[in-house]
Amino acid sequence: MPKEIKSLSKGLMLYKEILSYSKPILAKTLCERLNIDKSTMSRLLLTLKNENFIEYLENSNEIIACDLENNAIKNTKIELLVKNTQGLLEDIFYLTNECAYLGIIHNNKVLYLNQIDHSKRDLKTRNNIGLYFPVHSSALGKSILAFGNYDLNKIRLKQWTNNTITNLAALKKDLNNIREKGYSIDNSEFQDSMCCIGVPLFNKDNILIAAVGISGASTRIKKQSIEETAQNIIGVVEKYSILS
Repeated sequence: MPKEIKSLSKGLMLYKEILSYSKPILAKTLCERLNIDKSTMSRLLLTLKNENFIEYLENSNEIIACDLENNAIKNTKIELLVKNTQGLLEDIFYLTNECAYLGIIHNNKVLYLNQIDHSKRDLKTRNNIGLYFPVHSSALGKSILAFGNYDLNKIRLKQWTNNTITNLAALKKDLNNIREKGYSIDNSEFQDSMCCIGVPLFNKDNILIAAVGISGASTRIKKQSIEETAQNIIGVVEKYSILS
C-alpha cells in the first residue's frame, strides 16, 4: 500500500476512534488503543486539527471531534458577514485613508476576516486575513471584549511592547473606558509605531457580531486626531444594518 494511502487510512481510523469514544480523550490514550507511536500520533492529530476535524478543549490536552455540521453553518455565516460588511470597510477606508479591518474573537484571539487598503503607499499593511492576533493588545479585540460577554481570566496577557496591558485590573479599566467612549485604541500595544482604532459591530437586533476598525502608522494616526477619527468611524458603522 502506498505511503500516502497508509497515512490516510491511519488518519481515518484515528478520527473514527475519536468519534466512537463519545467523550474527550487524550493522545496517550489514543496511542494505547490504536497501537500508534507518539510521533506518528502527533502528526496525525495535527493534520486533523488543521483540517478542522478535531479540536482541543480549552486549556486542556483533551481531544474532541469537531461538529462538522455546525462548523459548516458557522463558515457560511462568516462568509455572509464578510460579504455584508464589504461596503462598510470600503467606506471606512475612504473616510480615513487607512487600512480597514473586520474581525471576530475565536479561541480567545482575534481572527481577521477581511481588510481593505486601496492606498498608494509604498509600504502598505500586510495581508492579515485569516491570521490571529492577541485579543488584549488589539483594537478589534478590545472592542469585542468590552461589549461582549467573555471570561477575562482565560486571556493570556502576554507582553508584546512597552505599552501592552499585562494585568487584569488594567485591562478591566481599559474596557470600562471603551464602553464609555464607544471605541477602542491600540496605542502601539502589539506593534511599536502602530496605532489602531476599533469599533464594535452589532446586527439589526443589537447583538454583537464583530468589530471593525483601522490601523496605520502612529505618525499618521496622531493622538490629537483619534477622537475625531473614531467618531467618524462610529458614524459610518451606525448607518449600516448588518444581518447576522
